[in-house]
Amino acid sequence: MGLESATYISQLVATNPLATDPISQGDDHIRLIKSVLQAQFSGLSGTTAVTSSGAELNILDGVTATYAELNYLDITTLGTSEDSKALTQASSVVTVGATSGNQILNIASHDLVDGGLKLAGTLVTSSASEINKLDGLSATTTELDYTDVATLGTAEASKAITMSSGSITNFADKVLQRPEFKDYSETKVALSAAATVDIDLTTGNVFSLTADQNTTFTFSNPSPTGKSCAFTLVWTQDSSDRTIAWPASVDWAGGSAPAVTSGSAKVDIYAFFTMDAGTIWYGFQPGADMG
Repeated sequence: MGLESATYISQLVATNPLATDPISQGDDHIRLIKSVLQAQFSGLSGTTAVTSSGAELNILDGVTATYAELNYLDITTLGTSEDSKALTQASSVVTVGATSGNQILNIASHDLVDGGLKLAGTLVTSSASEINKLDGLSATTTELDYTDVATLGTAEASKAITMSSGSITNFADKVLQRPEFKDYSETKVALSAAATVDIDLTTGNVFSLTADQNTTFTFSNPSPTGKSCAFTLVWTQDSSDRTIAWPASVDWAGGSAPAVTSGSAKVDIYAFFTMDAGTIWYGFQPGADMG
């Protein structure tokens, strides 16, 4: 029987050589098998052994993707999905690794975009810049929990909380309980002189006005009923005496509003507080003719 012609394994004739073939043809068959193996597995080069098991190699069985398409899964090579296709896992969960050992899904410094990242069923919506606030963080979990007012509500005893200039902690009308104040200040608002001047309690606690005309005051945005708020007004008289008209809701000590001090740059100080959202303002004059 003559030697068959073959380039690939599928072209080899399994029954050759025949028992009746001369021994000399055995060498030709061996050379043919070597040639076929090298042609069939032309991608195997160098000295690296193929260690994948049959089951592992069979993972590729039925795969229709091209070499270039498969490389889109190689984060270090391309780092993006094919431009014309989305990677979709429909109605199921991608599980990384087994139940034991440290399993890693390595994004290799590339972006995970569109749809977000879920940790333990919770969608992570923080931006990269927000998450990067944790970069280099040295605080422990316990120390971080000291910023969780609902959990602990106290600052670590050994540390002070320092805020940068202009920072605001807004309690949004909630209770700050049992504080000890030291070296504190109140917000002062310089009011502009006008015929009618509103004192807005959301803007400050101490108000000053240098008069240049007769002035009617109004008070706005007090605390709600059941809570109390107060403010102080420092009035500086004009070079010509100016008068003050107060809201009808002011209940003055003694039953009537105090007289405004006459004289240029004379200072009068007035104090007010309410407990019923401004239905009644209790008015006092802690200082008169101060200038």
